[in-house]
Amino acid sequence: MSFLPNLITIGRLILVPVIIFLIGAQQFEAAFWVFVAAGISDGVDGFIAKRFGYVTTLGTYLDPVADKALLVSIFVSLGMQEVIPNWLVIVVVSRDILIVGAVLMSWLIGFAVTMRPLMISKVNTTVQIGYAAFVLAVLGFDFQIALGAALVMAAYLTGMTTVLSGASYLVDWVREVSAWETEESHDKDTPGSVPQPRPELKRPEIKHPEHKETQS
Repeated sequence: MSFLPNLITIGRLILVPVIIFLIGAQQFEAAFWVFVAAGISDGVDGFIAKRFGYVTTLGTYLDPVADKALLVSIFVSLGMQEVIPNWLVIVVVSRDILIVGAVLMSWLIGFAVTMRPLMISKVNTTVQIGYAAFVLAVLGFDFQIALGAALVMAAYLTGMTTVLSGASYLVDWVREVSAWETEESHDKDTPGSVPQPRPELKRPEIKHPEHKETQS
């Protein structure tokens, strides 16, 4: 049964196109309940993995991929329906592109990047999930007029935490790469040091920014 958490995670991935379809069809109430189900599955797979020791390497990568695929697809779909600001969609997507770009750049230069989950990132993920659920609920249950101002405030809060999270990861990455390059240069310039053969580049061990401790 060690594969059970991964099956639940794959099920969450399968829900992504379902939510995209429902939002595209403007079935916001149904999309809200599917999103709730996806959120529950996210907690369940993590609990099972931690409680019964069903932790796998596949789950380490699959779980955050499913989470980000779900969130990004919802933001893009809602943006295409023009029910959330376009600038917010751009900010959310750009943050993930920035992080993926940093990982790829590290791969190219041979730096084994370890992207630690920052507190601001955890806050940002929570805010993004809350905002997506809030928007779907408002649209699905026809609360647009009563909660219009709250939606605007929530959008700015989501954008602010997303920018802070992306900037924090970028600064952290630049600091680590700069320290690594300085150490590499120092080793080469040290008098009397014996040049060592450059090790074969291996696949960096990457911990996803939103990776939960329950599936590691």
